[in-house]
Amino acid sequence: MKKIYGNKQLLDALAGMRASGRTAHSLMIWGEKGSGKKLIAKYYTQALMCETPENGKPCGRCNACVNVEKDIHPDVVYPERSGKLGNYSVKTARDIIADAYVKPNNSSGCKVYIFADCSHVQEQTQNALLKLIEEPPEYAYFIFTCGSKSEFLPTIISRCVCFSTAPCTEEEAEASLADSGYAPQDIQAAVSCFHGNIGMCESYINDEALRRQVDLTKSLADSIIRKDEYALSVGLFSLGRERDDVREVLSMLDKLIRDAAVLGKDETARTIGCFREGARALSRSLTAYQSARMHSRIEKAWSAVESNVGIPLALTALGAEIMEIVG
Repeated sequence: MKKIYGNKQLLDALAGMRASGRTAHSLMIWGEKGSGKKLIAKYYTQALMCETPENGKPCGRCNACVNVEKDIHPDVVYPERSGKLGNYSVKTARDIIADAYVKPNNSSGCKVYIFADCSHVQEQTQNALLKLIEEPPEYAYFIFTCGSKSEFLPTIISRCVCFSTAPCTEEEAEASLADSGYAPQDIQAAVSCFHGNIGMCESYINDEALRRQVDLTKSLADSIIRKDEYALSVGLFSLGRERDDVREVLSMLDKLIRDAAVLGKDETARTIGCFREGARALSRSLTAYQSARMHSRIEKAWSAVESNVGIPLALTALGAEIMEIVG
């Protein structure tokens, strides 16, 4: 079983529920991408399925724990996604409702459904699941992971026990990456960009596309620092037309702007963005008001993209507004 770094309080709470027999039938785990939501969901599933739990914690050695770890346990279900956006459909909800009343065949007597990475789940899908979540069979458990609780209707949230993931320290991230066998220079580069977010650090080491996105974000920050409108326009244009790329880069740029505002008040403050040196340079040229305006423009650009405004048009407008702000 993979060791989980950080989030001790959350893990202790889950173990406490298992040890006391007061396990939550519906659990929601939310937090930023890469913060360990799916790993913690698997940990809770192992605790439910484990043949020899130890103070509510999974042993990690029994057949049930091993099968959950390998994603081959027959009574652990990852519902099917469909459509262009890869969402959970009403059909999927109905399939789960039918399957939930088929009793499990394992020593724990549990059946677990893990809805991972929930985003823009249709209201109809949530309403279809509501009755099942309200009155589940005694053996059925439902786990939802998401970036924010706002992805769900209040009626779903009110029927779940909700936990948010907490960031790890950079030291914990370095230890985790070292345990996974990554080279020291790769660990240093990854942690300098994504700090205690272990999942994103691993992605940075393994995913060339993410490294390109980080480099582009740094290039955009440099363009803003130099007040180079042409370079900023070229950088934004190079993002292309893929929404995922646009979302990632705008999110990273927004964190840099946040860091600049914080460092403007306290040069020793902890940063969350991928380019501390760039944030420090921006803090010397941007006022808090300018940073707030820039944050607002970035949010506006992403909202436009989500509303199906053409990506090139939305990014062109963003570049012009940023240049207007920096003067």
